[in-house]
Amino acid sequence: MEQWGAALYGEPCRECGYVWDRTPQEAVHAVEDVPGRFAAVLVTAPEPLWHPDLGWSTAGYLRHVADNLEIWAYRLDAARVDGRTATQGYDPDELARVRDYRHATVGASLLALRRAVPGWADAVGAALAEGVVLDHATRGPQRAQDVARNNAHDALHHLHDVRRIVEHAAASRPGA
Repeated sequence: MEQWGAALYGEPCRECGYVWDRTPQEAVHAVEDVPGRFAAVLVTAPEPLWHPDLGWSTAGYLRHVADNLEIWAYRLDAARVDGRTATQGYDPDELARVRDYRHATVGASLLALRRAVPGWADAVGAALAEGVVLDHATRGPQRAQDVARNNAHDALHHLHDVRRIVEHAAASRPGA
C-alpha cells in the first residue's frame, strides 16, 4: 500500500505545518476558507509567478487545487449515488499537461477554485453523513473523513507553495 496522509508528510506536515489531527468538519471549513486565503496572498500578484524550486506557477497551483477538489467530489458522489467505490490515483503532472497549467491565469484559476469549493463541501458533507468509504487502488480504504483531511492538506499545502512563490518574487525584484 502507498503511504499517504501523516505517514507520508509527517504530523504536522514537514513543509506546510498542516496538522492532520482535525475533525472532518474542521477540514471542510479549512477548504471553504481557501479561496479567500489564496486571493489575499495573490492580491499583489495578479499575473502568474514562478519559483525555481517548484513545478507550477501560482496560477497552476490554484488550478490544481480546483481540479483536485472536483476530482474527489466526483469520486465521493460516484460512491454515494451510484455505488462505485473503486478509485485510483492520478498523475497531477499529467493532468497539468493536459489542462495546460503552464498557461493558466490567476483570475480564471481563482474563479475555478471558488466554483469547486462549494461542490466539494456538499459532496464531502453528504459522504460523511452516509459513511462513504472509497476503495483506493494504492491507498486502500479511504473514508470520507480521510478524503476531507487529505484534500484540506492538499489545498493548504499548495497555499503554502503559492505564498513561497510570491515571497520569492518579491525578494527577487530589483530594489527589494
